[in-house]
Amino acid sequence: MPGSPLDRLPDGVVVAPEVADALRSGGAVVALESTIISHGLPRPTNVDVARQIEAAVREQGAVPATIAIVDGTVRVGLDEAALATVAGSDDVVKASVRDVAVVVARRGHGATTVASTSTLSALVGIDVFATGGLGGVHRGATSTFDESADLTTLGTTPITVVSAGVKSILDVAATLERLETLNVTVLGYGTDRFPGFYLADSGHDVPHRVDAPEEVAAVMAARRSLGATAALLVANPLPADRQVDPELHDRVLAQGLAAADAAGVRGKDVTPFLLAHFHEASGGESLRANTEIILANAALAGRIAVAGAQS
Repeated sequence: MPGSPLDRLPDGVVVAPEVADALRSGGAVVALESTIISHGLPRPTNVDVARQIEAAVREQGAVPATIAIVDGTVRVGLDEAALATVAGSDDVVKASVRDVAVVVARRGHGATTVASTSTLSALVGIDVFATGGLGGVHRGATSTFDESADLTTLGTTPITVVSAGVKSILDVAATLERLETLNVTVLGYGTDRFPGFYLADSGHDVPHRVDAPEEVAAVMAARRSLGATAALLVANPLPADRQVDPELHDRVLAQGLAAADAAGVRGKDVTPFLLAHFHEASGGESLRANTEIILANAALAGRIAVAGAQS
């Protein structure tokens, strides 16, 4: 279509033919991050889950576009060779927005975060993105100022993001306050409560509820017509019977926080420390929940993208 973002892509950005065809024809496309492949799941499970995530999008009638940097080229849509590189190489950098240009200039490999996936999706004209959980305000941020770049990026990027809220190891209340300040619209999908990733209910309300993809598509259309410049967050919880048992969750989290304190882990290192602790101490429950979360979010994002393309 005339004036498509695909007609003015910068050097070093390549869009897979299937994705480009869908975008040019007004079809449904869902962006997918790649950090979960390189850093979020163990090998070789990561390759299998990556394929399942893309399949979950396709089953809803949408085209998946997993985004990563391979040999210094931003790839929007990965073939098997690129997926193998992201999943199996030891030199894949976790690349947020600030890191993308450095990885490209050095012709390296990079896995995209929520922030960089959102930015690159908007660059090529993809307006729906599925992830597991957002980053947010970290515990103790009043002294460390530790806050994920996901938040500020969503405050300036008009994309629809489907996630299971934010990770429960973060300061959820402060994260919701920041989302409000940044004008990020939050919708609870089939729920009045904001999910906490492993938990179906973080203990906080959502400001608005929707119960069908068509409702989300209607909000997206209204936002476009009104010139919204921040993101729309669709918070999609795991069913209560599929969440990590709250007692197990709270016990493992308390143990992890104590272990981090004893080890002198501070600032930005706390979250990866706690996530690793969850993987080790939850008896496989956190990995099971993590996988179910991203598959459910990919499927919902596919339905939303299809509804948006038809509206």
